[in-house]
Amino acid sequence: MTATCADTVTHTVYYACKYTPTELLAGLGAQARLAEADVPSFDEADRLAHPNLCGYGKGLIERLLASDVHEVVLVTCCDVIRRAYDVVCERGNLDFAYLLDLPHHRDAAARRLFRARLADLAERYAAYSGRGFDAGAALAAFVPPLPREHAPISLLGAHATSSLLDAISSAIDRPVENRTCTERHVLASPPARLARAQSPASCAACEVHEADGSPLDDFLDWYADALLDQMPCMRMTDASARTRLVGAEGQRGIIYHTMKFCDYYGFEYAALTTREDVPMVKVETDGSSQSAGQLRTRLEAFGEALRGTDADATTTRTAPGGQTYVLGVDSGSTSTDAAIVDGAGEVVASVIVPTGAKATESARRAKAEVLARAGLSEDDMALKVATGYGRDSIPDMDSSITEITCHARGAHLLAPEARTIIDIGGQDSKVIHLDENGNVLNFVMNDKCAAGTGRFMEMMARALEMPLDEFCATGLTWKRDVRISSMCTVFAESEVVSLVAQDTPVPDIIHGLCESVARKTATLAKRVRGEAPYLMTGGVANNAGVVRALEDVLGAPVRTHEESQLCGAIGAALLGLDSMS
Repeated sequence: MTATCADTVTHTVYYACKYTPTELLAGLGAQARLAEADVPSFDEADRLAHPNLCGYGKGLIERLLASDVHEVVLVTCCDVIRRAYDVVCERGNLDFAYLLDLPHHRDAAARRLFRARLADLAERYAAYSGRGFDAGAALAAFVPPLPREHAPISLLGAHATSSLLDAISSAIDRPVENRTCTERHVLASPPARLARAQSPASCAACEVHEADGSPLDDFLDWYADALLDQMPCMRMTDASARTRLVGAEGQRGIIYHTMKFCDYYGFEYAALTTREDVPMVKVETDGSSQSAGQLRTRLEAFGEALRGTDADATTTRTAPGGQTYVLGVDSGSTSTDAAIVDGAGEVVASVIVPTGAKATESARRAKAEVLARAGLSEDDMALKVATGYGRDSIPDMDSSITEITCHARGAHLLAPEARTIIDIGGQDSKVIHLDENGNVLNFVMNDKCAAGTGRFMEMMARALEMPLDEFCATGLTWKRDVRISSMCTVFAESEVVSLVAQDTPVPDIIHGLCESVARKTATLAKRVRGEAPYLMTGGVANNAGVVRALEDVLGAPVRTHEESQLCGAIGAALLGLDSMS
């Protein structure tokens, strides 16, 4: 691409890191745009890069290979950026590409080195674009830090896309401040002398380094320090200043975001879990847009825990005789559960029906069956509250609440003394830590694969050609420990087939599978600082082998309840009733 002094083409430079000199690029006539790694799939990245590249790196490659990307400035904040740079330079449609080497120290030598690298970028971009440096344009590009909102939610950790920020805003009715490694926080204000500097006219033949004391030199003398003095990312050698991100005045809660296959921010999150002064939830994305449902559940549950749950009680109805009834429906992947409670909070009727291929149809059937058992009609219900992953697909409901909050409320009814709920359902596992009043203190979910879920146990039973009930009972007669090393459903099935080929007793194999589920679940419990007494809910609570294995791993009794599988539906109904008081 050849530029001239009269060239009026708008240059757009895509970047990925908060240490990118976007204001310097603005002074050189370029508009900086964040390359958001939030793509539908990783088809090209999987073909061109290593399959173990982190989700962010793959998403970044996909975005930078798009036809609208012609100029890129990437910063070596981590090794994956180097690989992404190599791929897009070789395969992309780029006219300009620059890899800015970021010092991981912030001492005097590092600042001199960084300034020299910024000067080199400026020289190369000016030669490419044919535009000189305009100090006024650079200064105009600075965005002053926004004042801290009252009682904000802080988003910490790895890169945040606009879709993640939008999801948080939709799920949590509080101000959210972005403090991830994507958001720029240049806190220092440019000195007045820079504003008084006169910029030379731009021209393709102009040299960027005109003389000592030029507007660019003066700008870089200050700018290199200002960029490095941002809140350090986890790749900086000294990241101790990050402690200021937690516990600031007015901070109401923390959403901690990590990227799949990236360890750097996982370390910080692990350290923060020892703190109890600020509510916190971890969310993980993989650089694609495929996890929207699971992400929404986590965020909405966190919002409910922060503000309390308000089921919509504006249009309540009362049954003949003045009695109050509330219906709760829990639409899960394996079963759809429904329960009706009366005004005293007693369960009047309940049903469990298979979800099948159509969640909407199974919800209609569950509602019809539970109403028939109670001898009531839908018009008799004061409120109808939905929960579960399919909660938005249940027709004719008054409100919806996440299964996290509903399981906590239902569990508190079934076992008021419980402090930790272990819910292993058809497609996910949850561990919820409660206070003495049944309020959610913290929770964690495993919903990215079938490992450790009811689906996992169903597939293992199928591999052993046994009905699930027989599978569960047989595992109780084990004699010898057998360790299933893989939690991946596919690989675990291969292990089971190998063990069968070795004539390993089936009860021992099943016990090994139960122990593998227990170990994974216990890891989740540690993450939320779970404590006894434990209550197990969800369909897998009916598997005595898993319950006993959990007791062994946790070193404490794990209680179940005859209505454990109905916990979500009961909790939804009770929360609806609570909202009417």
